[in-house]
Amino acid sequence: MEFQNKLIAAAKAFELTVTPEQAAQFAAYADELTEWNKVMNLTAITDPDEMIVKHFLDSLLLFRACSLPENASLIDVGTGAGFPGLPAKIYRPDLRVTLLDSLQKRLNFLEAVCGKTGVEAKRVHARAEDAGREPALRESYDVACARAVAALPVLCEYCLPFVRVGGCFIAMKGPGLEEELQTAGRAIKTLGGKLESTAAFTLPDGSERRIAVIRKTAPTPKAYPRPAAKIKKSPLI
Repeated sequence: MEFQNKLIAAAKAFELTVTPEQAAQFAAYADELTEWNKVMNLTAITDPDEMIVKHFLDSLLLFRACSLPENASLIDVGTGAGFPGLPAKIYRPDLRVTLLDSLQKRLNFLEAVCGKTGVEAKRVHARAEDAGREPALRESYDVACARAVAALPVLCEYCLPFVRVGGCFIAMKGPGLEEELQTAGRAIKTLGGKLESTAAFTLPDGSERRIAVIRKTAPTPKAYPRPAAKIKKSPLI
């Protein structure tokens, strides 16, 4: 119960209401992550208090940065151990969440978490640059999100192709977001987006978080996303 109570309190400090039932789901998620992490590399963060702040609370900050419509479809691009997509689904059960990752073993872990928490989320095994060209996935989501280390121009090319016109891409970054935005203008415009807003947060451990909300205002040209090697070699800057 201590884990649940700390999570509820941490969320409340950011005006986020986590119910006891949701806190229990997050605790089950943390337990599963701890167990699976013993046999595969999912996270370097294993301390329960750090998980609360750096995984769960950090993921939920997207709801402070952007208002998601009821029953919105959301794709978490490069979800890894499920962040922020799975916490978003626990917090907002109405969301229709897709977890996209290039490694099947991560998706096996996420399947186990969904089973333990009673959460339903679609899991797709693919590279973002390939999935973004799939007719069933391309421009079919209200929201794409990514909590990734790639530079913003690269993330935009991976994520904006999934977003329908009128939807948004939520980029969850660190304190360098403002500098990244200065180089991402061409990518955002080329891929059919427009910067709508940014938000800044300081987590309880002092970590700085920045979130950019990029609205999709026009279809992404068919030439994008390009192959991964080309994206990395010649980012849209």
